[in-house]
Amino acid sequence: MNSKKLQSAISTFVKNKKANAAYYDENWAERNERKAYYQSFTKDKLLAMTEDDFFEYISKLWSMIMWGNKKYVADQLIDDNGFDPLKKQLADLLYGTAPIEKRWDGFLKSVKGIGPATVSELLTYINPKEYVIFNRTTILCYTYLDIPDMPKYNYQYTGKKYAEVCAIAKEISSALKSAGAEDYDLLAVDYFLWDEVLPLAEKKEPGNQAPVPVTPKTASDSKSLHDEIKEKLVAIGELLGFESRSEVKITTGAVVDAVWEAKIGNMGKAIYVFEVQSKGSIDSLILNLKKAQSNAAVQAVVAVADEAQLAKIIRESAGVIDEKSLRTWDSEDVLAVYDSLARAHESINKLALVPESF
Repeated sequence: MNSKKLQSAISTFVKNKKANAAYYDENWAERNERKAYYQSFTKDKLLAMTEDDFFEYISKLWSMIMWGNKKYVADQLIDDNGFDPLKKQLADLLYGTAPIEKRWDGFLKSVKGIGPATVSELLTYINPKEYVIFNRTTILCYTYLDIPDMPKYNYQYTGKKYAEVCAIAKEISSALKSAGAEDYDLLAVDYFLWDEVLPLAEKKEPGNQAPVPVTPKTASDSKSLHDEIKEKLVAIGELLGFESRSEVKITTGAVVDAVWEAKIGNMGKAIYVFEVQSKGSIDSLILNLKKAQSNAAVQAVVAVADEAQLAKIIRESAGVIDEKSLRTWDSEDVLAVYDSLARAHESINKLALVPESF
């Protein structure tokens, strides 16, 4: 960690906190309210939650701000995982006695629809002395502080990496205390990172870049990256207002990775089809996209892959797929678009222009 950058940020933070006490007190009070709410739950209380209780529980999270219709997200989590199994997994994650590495990996492997940002936020509220929020902001701030080997893709957010990130957060907490800040737990470290380090990290200066893309080393990593891009495509579609789904049978013999659908009054619907390629032969991708074009509602088919594979797809699909409806999308751009859309929706939804409804 770059101690010079850290100490400079801490010095500014302490000065700003004294100069604008009302602002910092208000923000810190809001964090304490969230912490108190989640710490009011015991393991038994969590297991006894009703579906309405679960909606309130999940909707209060910062990681949910990007979603305008949080009830839809909560219902989808229940449908995808089963309500009782989902509660049991949450209880084991938050109140289990196994090492955090094992609980983290086990939860993310077993539960669909809840990622590292949500998992770490819940852990931080329950035990802020031990656990820190681990999300895009954390990655950017740690990268700015010259902390190496920060993850780029979800499969790199392992329990081992989370334990490392928490250990670093404890070092930052100690540095804050030494500089005269209050007894800062790791939720307060997140506040410091968000308020003081993130603006520095987001400046386009040499050395402030996000982690660079890496090539998956194993078949498991490749599948994980494939699934992550597919999930991001579905989320982008939802954020744009489409009915968005994964693993859809689009025509006989063709199940595609993702589709976006838009209904046009009572006239029908327009469909956009996505196939993701992360590694290996592209023959099945080309075949699926060709079959999808036979569905009259399909307006465009989109191949999603890295730059090298997209060039190969364009070359090998010539004369097989109708070029007028074929689109290509770099997988790195998909991840960047998701991040940008998520940030935009978070900002807009904070305005509460549309009330939450059932």
